[in-house]
Amino acid sequence: MIRRHVIVHGYVQGVGFRYSALIEARRLGVAGWARNRPDDTVEAEIEGVEASVGAMLDWLATGPPDAIVERTDVSACEPTGEHGFRITG
Repeated sequence: MIRRHVIVHGYVQGVGFRYSALIEARRLGVAGWARNRPDDTVEAEIEGVEASVGAMLDWLATGPPDAIVERTDVSACEPTGEHGFRITG
C-alpha cells in the first residue's frame, strides 16, 4: 500500500472536481479524501495499491471535463490504513 498527497492547481473549483474524484476513486478502489482549499486549489490524499494510486494520480492530472488542470504537486506520505474515499471541507 502507498499513500500520496496531491495539490491540484488550475481551474479546479466549481467544476465538480471533488465529486468526480470521488466517483473515480471508488471505481479504482482507492481510499482517501479530497477538499477545496482557500487558494482555489484542490487537495487530496490517495491510498491503495501502487497501480490504482498511479491511475488516480493520472486522473487528477486531467480532472473532469470542465476542469483545466495546470499542474499537480505530488508527495509521498505514510499509509494510514484508511478505507473509503470522502469529500471533506
